[in-house]
Amino acid sequence: MGYIYGFLAALLFGANGSVTKVVLANGLDPLQVTQFRTLGTCLISGLLLLLLDRSAFRIGWRQVGVMAVLGVVGVALLQATYAFAIQVLPVGIALLLEYLAVLIVALVAFFFLKERVRARIWIAIGLVLLGLAVVAQIWATTLDGLGVLMALAAAVTLAIYFLVGERQVTATSPLAVAFWTSGFATLFWAPLSGWWRVDPAAFGAPVSLGGQLEAVVVPLWVPFGWLIVMGSFLPFLLSFAALGRLKATAGGIVASSEIVFAFAVAWLWLGEALSPFQVIGAAIVLAGIVLAQTARPDRALDADLAFSSDRIT
Repeated sequence: MGYIYGFLAALLFGANGSVTKVVLANGLDPLQVTQFRTLGTCLISGLLLLLLDRSAFRIGWRQVGVMAVLGVVGVALLQATYAFAIQVLPVGIALLLEYLAVLIVALVAFFFLKERVRARIWIAIGLVLLGLAVVAQIWATTLDGLGVLMALAAAVTLAIYFLVGERQVTATSPLAVAFWTSGFATLFWAPLSGWWRVDPAAFGAPVSLGGQLEAVVVPLWVPFGWLIVMGSFLPFLLSFAALGRLKATAGGIVASSEIVFAFAVAWLWLGEALSPFQVIGAAIVLAGIVLAQTARPDRALDADLAFSSDRIT
């Protein structure tokens, strides 16, 4: 069941990028999408906590500070940079770049936190750099430079979230983490996202799902609602259900399948196909990421994975 939960979460997270592209193409900008996603996750989590565990609303001042950092960096900034990236980059490539966070965490743990990191990390770094060079076709790249920078910024924010989260709130209820971090993310973007410029009537406007589903027309609230519930909240819970049944290393490898699902959904739905050469490069990157996830001891990885599930990608 742990593997089933983990793969379902990875599938939903992977498909989420394509759904986000549809929403972004129909009137909402990245900051507004981020604002509504974090608000929706906060409200759903808060309602469930109200019904199931009201004690989770009571946390100490020190933990409030940690949750604020995790919410602003690991949810607000991460989701905004990722949304900006997929506006101009293929979903799979943006996610490949974001998952460089795994390497960043391992390197920071080795050089600054003095953790024992297995030597395979250097092989992992070599594989990732080689694979990315092939995917991006650096000898004749057509990738948008700003999009690449946004995806790399997403990797940095995700790495910071891992490093802060694993040492501070590893014993916190998953629902509590979702509520507090998404709540702080919502407050952070509230004065900046321009949510007040969104016309409520726009959610009832008919939109095409684009790509291979261009003939399918639905109200905007359909993909928007999917984005919040099936693309954010549900995969978050499934990820934690998987963590309760899998060892950290196994859980990390399962989580990495999100990249494969993202490429597959974007190809089947949006027609974002890679050349055979780029597919090989993506496979090399994925191998490097999986190898990097096994480079740290399980003790450290347990927390990494717990908080990677709260990215709400």
